[in-house]
Amino acid sequence: MDISIYFQPSQRFGQSRPEWLPHTMGDHVRFHTKNGFPDLEGAQVAILGVLDDPGHARARSCVKAPDAVREQLYQLYLPAGNLQIVDLGDIHPGASAQDTQHAVADTLAELIRKNIVTIILGGGQGHTYTQYLAYEKLERTANIVCIDGRLDLGEPGQALADTSYLSHIVLRQPNYLFNYSNLGFQTYLVDQPGIELMDKLFFDAHRLGELRASISDAEPVMRNGDTVSVDMTSVRYSDAPGTTRPGPNGFHGEEICQLMRYAGISEKITSLGLYELDPERDVNGVTAQLAAQMVWCFLDGYRSRTNDLPWLDRKRFTRFRVPIRGHDQDLVFYKSSVSDRWWMDVPYRAEQEARFERHHLVPCSFGDYQLACREEVPDRWWRTFQKLS
Repeated sequence: MDISIYFQPSQRFGQSRPEWLPHTMGDHVRFHTKNGFPDLEGAQVAILGVLDDPGHARARSCVKAPDAVREQLYQLYLPAGNLQIVDLGDIHPGASAQDTQHAVADTLAELIRKNIVTIILGGGQGHTYTQYLAYEKLERTANIVCIDGRLDLGEPGQALADTSYLSHIVLRQPNYLFNYSNLGFQTYLVDQPGIELMDKLFFDAHRLGELRASISDAEPVMRNGDTVSVDMTSVRYSDAPGTTRPGPNGFHGEEICQLMRYAGISEKITSLGLYELDPERDVNGVTAQLAAQMVWCFLDGYRSRTNDLPWLDRKRFTRFRVPIRGHDQDLVFYKSSVSDRWWMDVPYRAEQEARFERHHLVPCSFGDYQLACREEVPDRWWRTFQKLS
C-alpha cells in the first residue's frame, strides 16, 4: 500500500533543510521533502503530524503543534545507539472527518504491518479514536493507555471530539478494544458515573496522586499497552503552559518523561500520539520543548527494548506457581532473567485462544507476586480474568 498519497511535506521543514549540528536528531532523520517521500526500508520509527482537530468546526491552534514540536525535537542530540527514523510529513484535513480518519488509520495500520513504531504529533485528542481504528483494520484486539486528567467519555450522543472519544471506541461494533487504562485522572475532573463505568467494564484508572507517589506503578500498565495517547493538559501549567486547557495540577515534566520512557521500553507499544498542545498559548516554547523531550525519552526507551516477551521464548523466564486458598488453580507468574520484569498467566477458555493469545500474559510488578504469596489475588489478575471469561 502506498501511504505517501496521504502526506504533504512539513511546511516548516519540508521545503529547505536547516543546518542542524552534527549528531542531532535533525541531522539524522530522513525527511519527506519537496523532492520526495522518504524510503521506509529499514526504518524503525516514523514521525508524522496530523493537522486536524476532530469535533471542532473551527480548528483550534493545536493543529499548529507538529512543527512547533519538530523545531525543538530536531535540535536534541540522538539517544545512544543506532535508530533509523523517518519524518513522513503531515496529514492535512480531508473533505470530511471520515476522510481524515481513513488516511491516519490506513497509514498507522500499514506502518504497524511493516514493524515501524509511529509517533503522531497532533492535533486534537479525538484522534485517539483514529489510533484505535488502525488496530480494527488489522483485526487485532488492542489495549489503549491514555495519559489524561479526564476520562473523556463525553455526554450521551456527543459527536467525536477530544472530550468524548472513549465512548465512541467502547460503543463501536465489532469491538476490538480489550483494555483501556487511564493514567493520572484527577477526581474533581471526573464524575462518579464515569468512575463506576470504568469498574463495570473492568478497565483500570489510576489517580494522579497515587501515581505521583509511586511513578513506577505505571510501568506494567505501559507494558500492557498497544497504543498510547497523551493529553498534554495532563501536565501542570507551570511545566506546560501551552495547552488547550491548562490547569494548576498534573504531572511534573520529569514524571511525564518517565512515563514516556516506560512506553518506549514496552515491546507491545506500536504507536504513540501527543495531542492538545497549543503553540499560541505557549510561553517561550516551553511546552513544545517538553513535548520534544517526551518524544526523546520514548525513543531512548525504544532503543532499550530487549524483545522480552514470555510468549516468544519462555526459556528466558523463571516460572513461579502460587497456591491461593479457595481457588481451584494456582496463580502462575513469570520473571524475566533479562530484565527482572514480571508477568502473570491468566487462564481462559481454549476456544478463545486466537482472540486472546496476546492478552492472557499480563504484565505485573513484584508487588503483585508478593500479594499472591499472602494469598491475595492481585487486582490486575482479577480484572483480566473477568474479561477473558
